[in-house]
Amino acid sequence: MPARAETSAGFTILELLVSMAIILTVAAMAVPALMASVESARVARAVGDITALEDDIAAYEAANGSLPNTLADIGRDKLLDPWGTPYQYLNFANAMGKGQMRKDRFLVPINSDYDLYSMGEDKQTSSPLTAKVSQDDVIRGSDGSYVGLASNY
Repeated sequence: MPARAETSAGFTILELLVSMAIILTVAAMAVPALMASVESARVARAVGDITALEDDIAAYEAANGSLPNTLADIGRDKLLDPWGTPYQYLNFANAMGKGQMRKDRFLVPINSDYDLYSMGEDKQTSSPLTAKVSQDDVIRGSDGSYVGLASNY
């Protein structure tokens, strides 16, 4: 009687390749969803920071009778947004004209007292919210009634 060939308990190269293809396919679907979740969390943190800054600015105004000139006046000039850049603040009492004010699609200022915003992921901005570089900004609009992405304002 001929001897039986021993069978191996390991995986064939084909089985390993199929397994890797399945893992890579699942990873390719999961990574974009994970990145979107991370970006949503950053936007939510920026919204929370801007809301906290609004509270500090209101407390300063109540105590001093005027808005702070800079975020340094309330001790928050070192606060960085989730993308690593300082929050931007403009007290309209110190503004020369309306050039620096954030504006809606009709080029009307979105606030009447001050602007407060993060320049977003691209770390660039322009005063009209319709500009491409402004779409990812997290803004305070309608005198604080809206805090969120400029693209949704």
